[in-house]
Amino acid sequence: MPTCTTRDRVDLFHQDWGSGRPVVFIHGWPLNGDAWQDQLKAVADAGLRGIAHDRRGHGRSTPVYGGYDFDTFADDLDDLITGLDLRDVTLVGHSMGGGELARYIGRHGTGRVRSAVLLSAITPLMRRGPDNAEGVPQQVFDDIKAGLLTERSQFWRDFSAGFFSADDTGAASDGKGPTQGNRDAFWHMAMSQTLEGAVRCVDAFGGTDFHADLARFDVPTLVVHGDDDRIVPLDATGRKAARLIPGAELKVYEKASHGLAMVPGDKERFTADLLEFLRR
Repeated sequence: MPTCTTRDRVDLFHQDWGSGRPVVFIHGWPLNGDAWQDQLKAVADAGLRGIAHDRRGHGRSTPVYGGYDFDTFADDLDDLITGLDLRDVTLVGHSMGGGELARYIGRHGTGRVRSAVLLSAITPLMRRGPDNAEGVPQQVFDDIKAGLLTERSQFWRDFSAGFFSADDTGAASDGKGPTQGNRDAFWHMAMSQTLEGAVRCVDAFGGTDFHADLARFDVPTLVVHGDDDRIVPLDATGRKAARLIPGAELKVYEKASHGLAMVPGDKERFTADLLEFLRR
C-alpha cells in the first residue's frame, strides 16, 4: 500500500490519483480518505493530482494509541507534503480536517501552498464560551465520548443521522439528499478508526482554538458550509472563519448537511465549485 512514514514512524496510507498540480484532501472525523473518492476522481479527470491520506489511527494508517492533537496532525501533514515533495498545493479540509489544514499553515506556513478550501470546518473554535456564544456546549462533547465508550458500533449508526441531516433513511424523490448508503459508508469508515483516536479527537476538535492559525492565511481561501450543518454550527465556524481570513470567499449551501461532499445533489455542487476554484 502507498504509505508515507512520519518522523515518529507512523505509516500514513494515502491515495494518489492523476498527475499535475496537487490537491491534498484532509478528511473529517471519524472518516478516512475514502470520503473523498468523488472529488479525487473529479480532480484527476480534470488533469490535476488528487491525494487523500488516512489520518493516524484512522482507516489504513497505523492504529497508534497517541498523537491525537492538532500539532501532531499538522506535522503529519507536513511529513506527507514534504515526503512527496509537493509544491503549489491546494489544501482541502473537511470538518476537523479544516483544523488540521489551519494548524498546518499556523506551524509550517504557506511556502508550499497555493490555496485552501475549508469545508464544514471546525475553525476558528467549536466549543461554546464567553467569546463564542454560538458554539457547541461542552456537554455535547461529553455525551459523544460517553456514547463511544458505551457501545461505539450503535453510536456511529445513530450519529450518522445528524452527520447527514437525515430525517429518514432514503434519498428524496428527485434523487438528491442523504441516502442509506451514505449512512452505511459513514459507519464503515467510523469503525475503522481506533477507539482511543475517536475519543481523543473529540477533545481535540472540541477545544482547540484556531484564531492564531487563521491569522497566518495569506493564500486564496474558499469557505463552504451548509446551513443545515447539525454537527459544526455555521454561525460559530464558517461565517467567522470567512471574516477572519483576508479575502476569503464564503459559499453557504441551503439545506446542506455536515457531510455534504458525500450527499447526492450537494456533492455535485461542491465538486463543481471546487473545480472552478482550482482553475483560478
